[in-house]
Amino acid sequence: MNSLENKWLKDKHLSPQLKAQIEAMSASERQDAFYTSLKFGTAGMRGLLGPGPNRMNIYTIRKANVGFAKYILTLPEGKERGVAIAHDNRYYSKEFARESAEVLAYYGIKSYLFEDLRPTPELSFAVRHLGCAGGIMITASHNPKEYNGYKVYDDTGCQLVPELIDQVIGFVDEIKDELALRFDLSSEQKELILPIGEEVDEAYYKEVLSIRTNQNPPSSGLITIYTPQHGTGYLPVKTVMARAGYPLVFVEEQCTPDPAFSNTKTPNPEEPAAYEKAIALLRETKGDIAVATDPDGDRVGVVVSHNGEEILMSGNQTGAVLMEYLFSRYRDLNTMPENPVMFNTVVTGDLGEMVARAYGVDCEKTLTGFKFIGNKILGYEKSHAKNFVFGYEESYGYLIKPFVRDKDAVQAVLIIAECADYYKKQGKTLMDVLLELYQRFGAYKESQVSLTLEGEAGSKKIAAIMEGLQNNPPKEIAKIKVIRSEDFNQSIAKEGEKTFPLDFPKSEVLKYFLEDGSWIAVRPSGTEPKCKFYYCVKAKSLAQCEEKTKAYQNAMAAFAQ
Repeated sequence: MNSLENKWLKDKHLSPQLKAQIEAMSASERQDAFYTSLKFGTAGMRGLLGPGPNRMNIYTIRKANVGFAKYILTLPEGKERGVAIAHDNRYYSKEFARESAEVLAYYGIKSYLFEDLRPTPELSFAVRHLGCAGGIMITASHNPKEYNGYKVYDDTGCQLVPELIDQVIGFVDEIKDELALRFDLSSEQKELILPIGEEVDEAYYKEVLSIRTNQNPPSSGLITIYTPQHGTGYLPVKTVMARAGYPLVFVEEQCTPDPAFSNTKTPNPEEPAAYEKAIALLRETKGDIAVATDPDGDRVGVVVSHNGEEILMSGNQTGAVLMEYLFSRYRDLNTMPENPVMFNTVVTGDLGEMVARAYGVDCEKTLTGFKFIGNKILGYEKSHAKNFVFGYEESYGYLIKPFVRDKDAVQAVLIIAECADYYKKQGKTLMDVLLELYQRFGAYKESQVSLTLEGEAGSKKIAAIMEGLQNNPPKEIAKIKVIRSEDFNQSIAKEGEKTFPLDFPKSEVLKYFLEDGSWIAVRPSGTEPKCKFYYCVKAKSLAQCEEKTKAYQNAMAAFAQ
């Protein structure tokens, strides 16, 4: 037993529940819980629930909030403008949200607290709508039930970018003993915690409904299956779709806000297992599409009924189809703004960029994390040099209109349904539209392979994989020449003997461009114990794409040994 673990066990204020959990842990579990502290990653702080500084619990939440409170106090009128706080359906989410408000109140900071679960995009909206100095979202997004997390936002409703989160981390690191943090509020401090009511909901719904390119109800007879995966999407998606006139068939057993995710194999829309019940209902109803939002309502995936099959579209494919629909509509309605720009990330596939440029829309890439897209939107709002028309990540996150500064599954569900209705009236499915894009721009297959490596040993293995690739970058992959490599940690790109600077914040991302037009990227996850390998493979046909993908994945697996 190490000294820190012993300190937790002997602390007289430690809850009996956490003490019992420590005593029940195996040696390896204790080692992982106490060897380090939770770190802020690409989407805030996220980790397993349980005791210890490397777990999500009331003490690590307090520590994070003290750091954020001190950051808010550095902002102009930070106390008075306050912080909006929301939570998802997970274990302890409501308690962590309340604890966050109480820590802020202790420091004299006003907070606006949603009393029930709300999706992440509505929290982002609430920050802007209420004129807050910042925001807090308690969520672990699409992670399994054993996790929870903590995300912080700036006054634009955008997650804090590195130079700002570093300030928060600096304040957090000043705290040497999270067990000593206790906050007994005076009656005056308690009055700083204000409930958020339906007024914010209604304002958000109004904005979501404004994104439609067709204000009329659907006329194709579109049948849409919907599952919120036990999360926050149920009420806002149900409300918005009903007001827009789009009927939904619900996966009823997945509509309750259940922290155990009892009736789904996984709440992650990136995983095919998340759609089992939705696909069964799609077949039963002879429906057109099935959509699934993740627990905090910022990601959405879509399954399409196409030629007797149910096909799960990837985030890259959905993004490309949505842009084809939206940009063609903006063109036809003469509503495309001047100097339009769309944003995606350095690990997002190339097809979407091809579609955008065909409509005269510029494409700019950011690092992984929607905060970078939100920050880009803010920059162009100030300069007026370009106008945002779409933003997306390959991981099923989309933003249509920037009244939210995070990915927004509520917006995306509405536009996916509008898109499907539009093409159904032409006798097409969303897959038909995708295949037409392949005819125009060439076939693409995007995929991701995640190597899960948990605990201290896993962290070291991931670091070794990245270090090995950085020190010995491949010159060819599956016998195809690497013509350009990008190292975002060193901020350099290489083509042959030439070296070029990369204008991105430093990040643990490596990317290899191949002679055949394909590329491969590698990065550690910022929120999970994974090393992720991304593949964007281009060929003349989908069959060739499949063959190449297997070869590239096998070749990269050797680098991870």
